[in-house]
Amino acid sequence: MLTPLAYNTVMELIRVEIEKPDDSNVIIGQSHFIKTVEDIHEALVQSVPGIKFGVAFNEASQDRLVRVSGTDEKLKEIAAKNALAVAAGHFFIIVLGAGVFPINVLHALKAVPEIVTIYAASANPLALLLAEEGEQRAVLGVFDGYKPLGLEGPQDVSRRSAFLRAIGYKLGGE
Repeated sequence: MLTPLAYNTVMELIRVEIEKPDDSNVIIGQSHFIKTVEDIHEALVQSVPGIKFGVAFNEASQDRLVRVSGTDEKLKEIAAKNALAVAAGHFFIIVLGAGVFPINVLHALKAVPEIVTIYAASANPLALLLAEEGEQRAVLGVFDGYKPLGLEGPQDVSRRSAFLRAIGYKLGGE
């Protein structure tokens, strides 16, 4: 018969704010292999010609380095700073340049074999809830934007539809 393992470990909960330029979107997730940063880079540049981005990936074993790549030095610095602040193993963050929306790249990212999950893709203020125990950290959840203020009404639907058309996305059936 197996004996249940008992742990009397104290874990600390930590909230880490994600820093980003106001005009950028951020994609955060978890992956599992050292070639993640190269594969994310390739997926992004193949999705949007001329894309500006920075990506950082935290190794979880061996050298345990933050791997950084991208097409824009400032966005690479921001991604690296956030990855160091989060400090969770196999965590990655992509900071997209102005005018690039996650919808333009998420399909390609989801096809990257080593990506395990995407926690968030947003232009909103973001913070992560982390658990820390000894030498390990885990992402427990994401604070994305703010609480809703109410239900969408007919005028809100019209505004949303007009906005989507203004930025080049068409919403049919309304």
